[in-house]
Amino acid sequence: MMTANNIIFAVLFIVLAPLIGGFLDGVDRVFTARMQGRQGPPVLQPFYDVYKLLHKQTTVVNSIQILFIISYTIFTIFTGCIFFAGGDLLLVFFSLSMAEVMLILAAFSTNAPYSYMGTQRELVQMMSYEPMTLLLAIGFYLATSSFKVGHIVESGIPAICQLPGMFIAFIFILIIKLRKSPFDISTSHHAHQEVVKGITTDISGQNLALTEITEWYDNVLMLGFVALFFITKNPVSYVWAVIACLVVYFIETLIDNVFPRVKYMTMLVSAWVVTLVFAGVNMLILSLIK
Repeated sequence: MMTANNIIFAVLFIVLAPLIGGFLDGVDRVFTARMQGRQGPPVLQPFYDVYKLLHKQTTVVNSIQILFIISYTIFTIFTGCIFFAGGDLLLVFFSLSMAEVMLILAAFSTNAPYSYMGTQRELVQMMSYEPMTLLLAIGFYLATSSFKVGHIVESGIPAICQLPGMFIAFIFILIIKLRKSPFDISTSHHAHQEVVKGITTDISGQNLALTEITEWYDNVLMLGFVALFFITKNPVSYVWAVIACLVVYFIETLIDNVFPRVKYMTMLVSAWVVTLVFAGVNMLILSLIK
């Protein structure tokens, strides 16, 4: 049953997630520029870009693309609201997958060659990280005997104490979810990586702005999963969770700037191997000692 606190957390996610996500995107750009010896854009540049896109002409091949993009945004926000309101992890991951499907359909509906290629690569990415998301939900259940986020954060000890392998595997597939190199095969935020933008090639104007904002929501949600490994009923754990999120985001950005893009089979095989070795073994050990 929804409580007042659940509603407050859901509303805070709707309001604050795009601000936090956009700020982190700006920090990412500045950090990348410094690593490359450049001055780089201001931290608020992502917000300027979105503002500019909102005032540009929007061109669509067919009207169904708009429906899919709006659905992508709605499903992503809905997923975040469920998570931060303490809802069921299985429902969270199902809704998150539906959001990703909406983006794929939006690109596929244009019937353009570069968008079509981007959708194929995006499907490979989903195949790479979806097994880990399923194991993550099972892992939290084995550690806390509940799929409810609200129950998990009320545990006496941090989940990472029982799920260190799960945490390592999740950080690995997070590279894919955050669209970081070496696994940014469907689209890239770096101009030097590709001539066109892959899955977002035929998304323009206000639709592209909405897609960017939705990615900010998605990034904050991903960091919320990182925080879930550290949060307990002790209020101090929230501080450690924030520190962990910042450290993880820094590591992901560092990896993005150090490693070149790999082929899709390398991504697929490496993601499954890491999931099997770290998450699978961790789950097996946890199921035996419980």
